[in-house]
Amino acid sequence: MDTPGAASAVELTDVRRHFGIGDRRVQAVDGVSLRIARGEVVALLGPNGAGKTTTLDMLLGLAEPSSGDVRVLGGHPDAATTSGAIAAVLQTGGLLGDLTVGETVRLIASLHGRAALERVPDVMRRADLEHLVRRKVPKCSGGEQQRVKFALAMVPDPDILVLDEPTAGMDVTARRHFWDVMRADADAGRTIVFATHYLEEAEQFARRTVVMHRGVVVADAPTAQLRASLGERTVSATLPAADATALVERLVAIAVLDSVRVDADRLSLRAADSDAAARVLLDAGARDLEIAAPTLETAFTALTED
Repeated sequence: MDTPGAASAVELTDVRRHFGIGDRRVQAVDGVSLRIARGEVVALLGPNGAGKTTTLDMLLGLAEPSSGDVRVLGGHPDAATTSGAIAAVLQTGGLLGDLTVGETVRLIASLHGRAALERVPDVMRRADLEHLVRRKVPKCSGGEQQRVKFALAMVPDPDILVLDEPTAGMDVTARRHFWDVMRADADAGRTIVFATHYLEEAEQFARRTVVMHRGVVVADAPTAQLRASLGERTVSATLPAADATALVERLVAIAVLDSVRVDADRLSLRAADSDAAARVLLDAGARDLEIAAPTLETAFTALTED
């Protein structure tokens, strides 16, 4: 997962974070250890309540761990946040309602010095906000406000970018543009850590995926490896006119099947040996055969279901 010899961008060591006391105590993060090297692109996945947002808050210095250690670029997260070395697009946090989009971006850029102000035109272009520069922020849609937050995160030119559900509210075109920009940043070496409910975004963009459940890390692997870890492929085909029950019995006899479903004349199954299952189907006269590799969604469900 980590590149040998690569410098650490983020390092969490046995980090725990709880809220409340006594019977009302909630353990949001429970012993998470995680190292992210510079230049990595990491998706942080998990169901609601898994501890993802709390973990990101600690990376940004917005919350202190109850125990354990969080280091960003070798120091305390506050130092990285103050210097602009780490920036974020978060679900929470409002924007000033009496400013336009352009005024908002220039105001935040001014806090980071002249170099940040000079980056404003490029940041506006990359966030696709040039046509909204004079619009008051409250008049922007939810997706447009997410793009404003993205522009604000980019003005300090951070080494690390943290994204918590960054495309929430964006339409399909805006989401595609956003990830095109992120892909270019990743290729240029920026470290990107993002949490998302859109599993296809993690599957297409993240080179490494970390899955959390109930405050702990239950999987941490290259995305392609995690996706394939179940080892089973889905095979589907249109059945011949012959008896489907007999065909299913033949399939069970030659291949270990995880599940079999027949809807009308369409059969679908999951099997470790998809080639053997396909041969039986084709020999029986099945047509329109399809074989699909495991998806990240399949692996995610297997790791997080009770």
